[in-house]
Amino acid sequence: MEPPSSSSHVQPQDVTYRESSVFAESFPSSAFEDAPEVLVEDRRWRSYIASPEKLVWRALAACTDYGKQPGSVVLSTDRVVKRLNGEHRGKHRPTNVLTFEPPPGIPGGDIILALETVVREAHKAGKPVSHHLAHLIVHGSLHLAGYDHHHAGEAREMEMLESRLLSRLGVPNPWKPRS
Repeated sequence: MEPPSSSSHVQPQDVTYRESSVFAESFPSSAFEDAPEVLVEDRRWRSYIASPEKLVWRALAACTDYGKQPGSVVLSTDRVVKRLNGEHRGKHRPTNVLTFEPPPGIPGGDIILALETVVREAHKAGKPVSHHLAHLIVHGSLHLAGYDHHHAGEAREMEMLESRLLSRLGVPNPWKPRS
C-alpha cells in the first residue's frame, strides 16, 4: 500500500544508511552551489527517506572517481517516467531510473527516478528503499560516465563497480543473493 500523498508527516520506515565522510569530503559546504540540483517532485519520497537530497548527494559523492555528476536528479513518479520513457525510448511503461545525457559541450545530464517502481522493487527484493535509491543513483551516474550493461562483460564490470561504490555508503552488494 502506498503512503498517503497528503502533507501530514509520515515517520520514515527506512532511513538505514549510515553517515560517511565521503559526503563531507566531496561536497564541502562552500561547494553546494556546484552540487547537482535534487528535485523532489513527489513528497511521498520523504515518507520512505527522511532526507532524500542528502542521500542523493552522498551516493553521487561515492561516484566521483568513476561516475559523472549530473546537473540534476529528479525524484519523480511512475506517471512522469512512463511518459518520458515512451517519448525518448519508445517504451510505454515506467522504469526505475532514466538517465539523459546533456547535449555535446554541456556539462551534467539528468537522472530521473520513478517512486512507485523504486519502492516496489525494493520491497520485492527485501531491501530498504534508501539502499535501492542509492544503488540507482550510482547506476545513473555510471551511465552518464559511459558505462553500460548491454553485454555480459559490460554488465559484470558495471555491477562490480556499483557494489564497490555502494560499499562506501554502507549499502550491501545489491547483486549478492539474500541469505
